[in-house]
Amino acid sequence: MRTIKKILCAVDFSEATAPVSSYAVLFANALGASIEVLYVAPDLQRYNLFEVPSRDIDSFVDNIIGGAEKNMRKCLDTEFANTKAHGVVRTGYAPQKILEYAEETGAEAIIIGSHGRRGVDRIVFGSVAEKVVKQSRIPVVTVPVRHE
Repeated sequence: MRTIKKILCAVDFSEATAPVSSYAVLFANALGASIEVLYVAPDLQRYNLFEVPSRDIDSFVDNIIGGAEKNMRKCLDTEFANTKAHGVVRTGYAPQKILEYAEETGAEAIIIGSHGRRGVDRIVFGSVAEKVVKQSRIPVVTVPVRHE
């Protein structure tokens, strides 16, 4: 069995962030590992097809990234306070960016939330966690987060 010294924790700044983060911290403390915290913002370039000017999309995405970076700092201060953690915001397709960042950083495990969507919600939103689990070359821990 391989040693796990770096964990990637994917967050979305929803109510899922706290339970997912607590598992990442639990694992990191037990294993003596560091945590790479990742948020992936959508790039929205597909909306160019609707004749939305690229500069408007870029401006909107810049605002999203700015807000996400503020949320990341807050998340690191609250959820990862006494842990060796580093936070990053990326843009793009979340499953792909999570897997790319895991490889880039040398993460040996991924911890991600699963919202447990069903029916139409699952068809519309898909499952980032499911795609990561199916394509990952390293272990993935999914934390169930239910909406009651």
